[in-house]
Amino acid sequence: MDGIQDRRKTWRLASSLLLAGVAVSVLAGVFHAESHDANDHIASFTAYANSGIWTGVHLGQFVGMALVCAGLVSVWAAADVQRHALAWTARFGALSAAAALALYAALQAVDGVALKQAADAWVAAPEPEKAARFATAEGIRWLEWGMRSYQNFLLGTALMLLGVVVAAVHRVARLIGYLMALSGLAYLAQGWIIGASGFSAANSLPTLVGIVAIAVWTVWLFVSALRMKEKTPAGHLT
Repeated sequence: MDGIQDRRKTWRLASSLLLAGVAVSVLAGVFHAESHDANDHIASFTAYANSGIWTGVHLGQFVGMALVCAGLVSVWAAADVQRHALAWTARFGALSAAAALALYAALQAVDGVALKQAADAWVAAPEPEKAARFATAEGIRWLEWGMRSYQNFLLGTALMLLGVVVAAVHRVARLIGYLMALSGLAYLAQGWIIGASGFSAANSLPTLVGIVAIAVWTVWLFVSALRMKEKTPAGHLT
């Protein structure tokens, strides 16, 4: 019974971390400076230079992603599956989440620190230096595209793999796992689009799908974990 109780606590920890991470990410995103077209670098870099809280916002986004990835790793621990194939699926999902967090840390250092400094330098530069400063900022922007693309691939993979696990262990509604996998597919699509064309309008649909799916399944998982019964369903951890 102690083991069952521990797993209930781990499910609650996982769901709390995930919901908190989504909430922090959304809150930080509210204060994120934007231009009308993120691929319009002149407008974007001007907005970034004018933002006095740019680095703080990106630190907040990193904290949100850290909570989400910690929650995903906790899902692996909570599922505690023993079946060989499913156990490896959960392990690879957890590893993907950890790798996604590491790459996100590097991404936020590039976007939240390096790009901000480059945009500030471009805005403040005398006219003869502006072209060179702008080229430097664009180079950092393109590095951001590449890092965000692969971070989305890793996060999407983690969500898909752990979504399969959640759907298979029958501790919560299977649809939660399916929605996790759907949000993972949305992140994979975002990764491809950003890598190919940056922050283009083509990214709007997968971004919307990902946001809605994550909002739904994180709240649903949190409520389900709070209401989780003492008894372990038959066939669990087989």
